Amino acid sequence: MGHRVAVFGASGYAGGELVRLIDGHPDLELVYLGGHTAAGSTLGEVQPHLGGGDRPLGPLEPERAAGCDLAFLALPHGASSGPALALLDGGVKVVDLGSDFRLTDPAVYAEAYGSPHPHPDQLGAWAYGLPELFGAAVAGTDRVAAPGCYPTSAILALAPLLAEGLVGGDGIHVDSLSGTSGAGRSLKADLLFGAVDESVAAYGVVSHRHRPEIEQGLTSHAGAAATVVFTPHLVPMQRGLLSTCYAASTPGLTEAAAQECLREAYANAPFVDVVDVPPHTRWVVGSNRCLLHVRLDGRTGTVIVISAIDNLMKGAAGQAVQCANLMLGLDEAAGLPVAGWMP
Repeated sequence: MGHRVAVFGASGYAGGELVRLIDGHPDLELVYLGGHTAAGSTLGEVQPHLGGGDRPLGPLEPERAAGCDLAFLALPHGASSGPALALLDGGVKVVDLGSDFRLTDPAVYAEAYGSPHPHPDQLGAWAYGLPELFGAAVAGTDRVAAPGCYPTSAILALAPLLAEGLVGGDGIHVDSLSGTSGAGRSLKADLLFGAVDESVAAYGVVSHRHRPEIEQGLTSHAGAAATVVFTPHLVPMQRGLLSTCYAASTPGLTEAAAQECLREAYANAPFVDVVDVPPHTRWVVGSNRCLLHVRLDGRTGTVIVISAIDNLMKGAAGQAVQCANLMLGLDEAAGLPVAGWMP
């Protein structure tokens, strides 16, 4: 018998990936599935591709997870804070895949999300769930806020370079492209096939909620302030995320030194690799990997780092399981694939 875990929000894309990963995990036992809007359904009705389809989805009631060692919350923004605190009061560790506890400053949260946080004292109390950079904090806590997919790709690409003083923190630019699954499973007119197919569109220009999270993550790891221009784009594919990150190089920096910085930073990281060619999203889909490629544009003095992840794996469910492994004292890589799907 493994550690007993629950998944709240099992009917969504990230929730379905959590169920798939936990079902194949050697040390986790899935004992409760909570539905957000799908309570009363069976797993097979909402996730027909998964095994054990006769398992019921119960209500979003934290007491249903009593006796669990850990609960995953894969819920819409704003829906996690109440259940999360109730679970913690019941002695259940929590990994929140949502955005409720990622930011540490209540004023920044209110500006980003348009309303005050219901529990501002909790902001800053949750470990930021990016194990490659904050693994010790993740392993030593009972509450983790898993990063957003865009921040995961950008912070992994830039944080070591900023921490070593190889790039400046001012005027960083991040252009990201994501598949439609990053927007969740709810029905939206701009995500219909006819609206997305054969089209690429920027959205959230200068106002996307992940921008302050990227700045916070970079600043927290590097100990130096970072300001970021972030522009996300929706591209006509199901899953995968590619970020191209631009930062001003410090005088005398060589491309080899930038590459070596990233390789040293992630030498012991099981899911991050620095590769010699620009990565394709297809190479990481289905895996918990992040592939990084770094170049130096000597003409403009710009370091360019390209980062590829699967938005539903390293950007959501896979990273959440990686955090849970650390919180439960397990092998960080347990139950997580490192090979992508091709073709």
